[in-house]
Amino acid sequence: MAALPSPRSKGSRKTQIFFASTLYGAATLAAALDSDLFDPADQRILLVSNNAATPETTPAVDAMPGFQRLRRRFDRVLSWNETIFPFHPGGWSPRMDDVPLWERHLRLLWDLGDDQVELAVESIQVNPALALAQLFTGAPIDVYADGLMSYGPTRNKLDPLVGTRIRRLLHLDLVPGLRPLLLTEFGVEPHIVPTSGFTKVLAELAEDADTADLPQVEGPALLLGQYLSALDILTSEEEERLHVTMLRGAAELGHRKVVFKPHPTAPARWSRMLEKEAGELGVELTVLDSPLLAEVLYQKMRPALVAGCFSTALLTASALYELPVARTGTDLLLERLAPYQNSNRVPVTIVDALLPELTDKAAVTAWTPPGAAEVEDRLTGLIRAVGYAMQAQIYPSLRPEAERYLSTKLTPHTWRYFKRRRLTSLALPGAIPSQLAFLPRNATVRRVARRARAVQRRLVKKRAAFG
Repeated sequence: MAALPSPRSKGSRKTQIFFASTLYGAATLAAALDSDLFDPADQRILLVSNNAATPETTPAVDAMPGFQRLRRRFDRVLSWNETIFPFHPGGWSPRMDDVPLWERHLRLLWDLGDDQVELAVESIQVNPALALAQLFTGAPIDVYADGLMSYGPTRNKLDPLVGTRIRRLLHLDLVPGLRPLLLTEFGVEPHIVPTSGFTKVLAELAEDADTADLPQVEGPALLLGQYLSALDILTSEEEERLHVTMLRGAAELGHRKVVFKPHPTAPARWSRMLEKEAGELGVELTVLDSPLLAEVLYQKMRPALVAGCFSTALLTASALYELPVARTGTDLLLERLAPYQNSNRVPVTIVDALLPELTDKAAVTAWTPPGAAEVEDRLTGLIRAVGYAMQAQIYPSLRPEAERYLSTKLTPHTWRYFKRRRLTSLALPGAIPSQLAFLPRNATVRRVARRARAVQRRLVKKRAAFG
């Protein structure tokens, strides 16, 4: 069998492969294409992946309402799940020795021949996007971000064989004035997907959406569910209470008509608990069963208020549709997220720092979206300090900025974004009282502390052994 051509000897044809696991992500890609952010190609392939825990019971991107509106941007649509069956997209990656065989297989299966391949993927730090990048070893990569995580650090240390091939980070301008931190360790420059292009694509989706079951009410309060218990961030009971808090907060603000959009995989019993609470509050509650994007609801319903925990949809409501927004539950999440490096920490921090608390009527009423200058003043230093504390080994150059922020901006309010144990492990300001600040840097003290902990562990084991 003929040897696989090396990247330098590839043919003159160019194939672009766009990887998407959500309709929101596919819409972001469509907006980028409409805005001419990608060079012309001989063919464009949309590769869809269903990353749900049980893909067989959840519709894939190409089966979602409105997808056909996006379909025309691509020459072909392929399924990653079918390609690697019976493996799950989130758990499979190629063995390094098998990469040449897999690339050969995919070129034959997808009829790529010796085309030059370019990739556009989401969440490059993890599978399935990372697996695809590893399989096409010579392909340049564009990463697109469809949420708030682009403003945070890269969650895992990327192999330089992948990281050095990344050309751009395409992202939506959800927080004007805040610059993404993702992939900056490789010198990757962020590029904004024009808001006008994205809202135009969302308008297309809204035109095709089946809205027959939407409540015929004007300006309801829209509550966004996220199913945080599935991520082991909250317990099911705590998340139920969080939704009830949203409902009560909306009622206290005077909203008598409320729409709840649950996460597609959330249990139905949550809706029943909300319905009971709504009856006691005298609120007309509608629970949506349709898998419509929140942005479609913004266009069809024009809610008077959008409330949630830390969903990206809160920022799209504010930045893209100029809707009033409020958050709740972020203080609990900031406390619960573990480890400190949890990639949800930056989205929670952004929402907590920018949006008003739902239960604070005065704050919700008075809130207006911050301008770029205000974001720079309130958020940039905070996010870079949190980013360094999360991934100090990946972003050592951020240490001076983190030290400056922690030395000058730590207050009873901003302390919520940091953990004393994390600051202590990194010897950062604020870790311990100032009069003891020499301790984290004192090698002798650290050595004695390690020995003391080791002795304590041995004593505990002995006591357990002898009852």
